Amino acid sequence: MTEPPLAAVLPAAPDLAAAVSAWLRHLAAERRMSAHTVEAYGRDARQFLAFLADRFGAPPSVADFMTCAPADLRGFLARRRAEGIEGRSLQRALSALRSLARSIGRDSGATASALGAIRAPKAARRLPRPLDPLDARAVTTTEPRAGEARDPWVLARDAAVLALCYGAGLRISEALALKRSDAPVGAVDAVTVVGKGRKTRSAPVIAPVRKAVEAYLALCPYTLAADGPLFVGAKGGPLSPRIVQLAMERMRGALGLPDSATPHALRHSFATHLLGRGGDLRTIQELLGHASLSTTQVYTGVDSARLLAAYKSAHPRA
Repeated sequence: MTEPPLAAVLPAAPDLAAAVSAWLRHLAAERRMSAHTVEAYGRDARQFLAFLADRFGAPPSVADFMTCAPADLRGFLARRRAEGIEGRSLQRALSALRSLARSIGRDSGATASALGAIRAPKAARRLPRPLDPLDARAVTTTEPRAGEARDPWVLARDAAVLALCYGAGLRISEALALKRSDAPVGAVDAVTVVGKGRKTRSAPVIAPVRKAVEAYLALCPYTLAADGPLFVGAKGGPLSPRIVQLAMERMRGALGLPDSATPHALRHSFATHLLGRGGDLRTIQELLGHASLSTTQVYTGVDSARLLAAYKSAHPRA
């Protein structure tokens, strides 16, 4: 991971700036956290150190950080809450600070008792917002974008990526990480993907999704190397996730879908629709690559909400 010289950008004394830099490198290289998570943790630490610098009137040192009082942490969390930051982000910030304290403690033997005394803020449980099955199927085709002045192969490519998100429950990153040799075409009815935490899983690919990938490959103007990316951009390089997100935005406009209709919402739709058709949680957990069943259980709330809405709209006494 490349990063700026933190000593120059962190509101911290040199010893703490160096400790933060070493911690972030450890998260990226040894803990193998995603670049997005490392960036978020670094941002959380920077915001807290800026708060301490303002509170103490000087950039905090390692000793200042490790001996800060519970009141300092509560004040920081209260300020962030007042700025409109939600509970889930505050939980992550507290987790980041605890991780930094553990990293410093491994080298110095010191402990940050205040971090252990603070309870994590509660986060509102937000249910995923799946698409209607008809809408989910529509965005995995080229028809809604037929009027766009774009090459047919580009439309077929975007449809194939979105088909993998809905039909196989893949994240965008997982779909775009597939190599040409991994392409689910012909008799190949599954793909092996590496998800969060570098956890490998096999995702079954149904016939309509295979046909979408085959249609893209038949139109793609580039010769794709077996060990190169399956999905390529306009110039033949790796396809950016942002391009897929923009394609979904155009789909939203064509189909009149809400802003919550994102590529990741197709993954939520995959799980919710499976559950609604009788799929069991353990199977859905494996298909999604969730490490914990509790992560998958959120979809029971989605399906219950859908059933309750249908009941209220249809029952004569509702």
